[in-house]
Amino acid sequence: MLHILLALTLLATPAAAQDTDLELVLLADSSGSITQSELLFQRQAYAEALTDPEVLAAIANTAYGHIAVTYVEWATNQSVVVPWMQIAGPEDAEAFAAALDGPPRRATGRNAIGSALLFAAELIETNRIDGWRRVIDFSGDSTGNTFGPPMEVARDQVVATGITINALAILSERSIMDGRDGLAQAYADRIIGGMGAFVVEAATRAVFADAVKRKLILEIAGTPTPRIVATLE
Repeated sequence: MLHILLALTLLATPAAAQDTDLELVLLADSSGSITQSELLFQRQAYAEALTDPEVLAAIANTAYGHIAVTYVEWATNQSVVVPWMQIAGPEDAEAFAAALDGPPRRATGRNAIGSALLFAAELIETNRIDGWRRVIDFSGDSTGNTFGPPMEVARDQVVATGITINALAILSERSIMDGRDGLAQAYADRIIGGMGAFVVEAATRAVFADAVKRKLILEIAGTPTPRIVATLE
């Protein structure tokens, strides 16, 4: 418990801006189309990905050997589930994973993608971290935007600050029935932006965790990536 508390407060210490390789906002869907079990499944997938040896190896190979990460859920409103933490190795990653397990669901309602992107950008702009790269890792299962600014307007505002937006398109049975089987392309056209921006599609729940892992490795390593990464089946 002491280790988790120290990790959670490390980046909140009033001091000069802390250099790191990557500032990463994990912006996960918590809207009405996501059930409670799916919400917990998403959190578990990110916890497993961040503690995976391949992801930790990618972090170790960055210029500073560490990254800064926060986990946020979005719907009509937004909620920070895990505040900014520095991850440099297995202990930090385990602390982040442990912090994901337990907080109640606070982001509810319908989709407000534009508002979510602006909220994530503000978290990056107002923290005490100075990252070489700054990335929003957006995930969702639709392009609905029933509240707040248009997503394209928000995207352009965020990208203008030098922040990159990547996306994970979660293709569910609901999205296929609703005619949104082109979700990855829609995200490529309307949500992602910035240097090296890309979309990964999770075709089924069974491959969601693998899609999260693949996406994190690409983001952390900064590897040149196609705009739409090959679909995981």
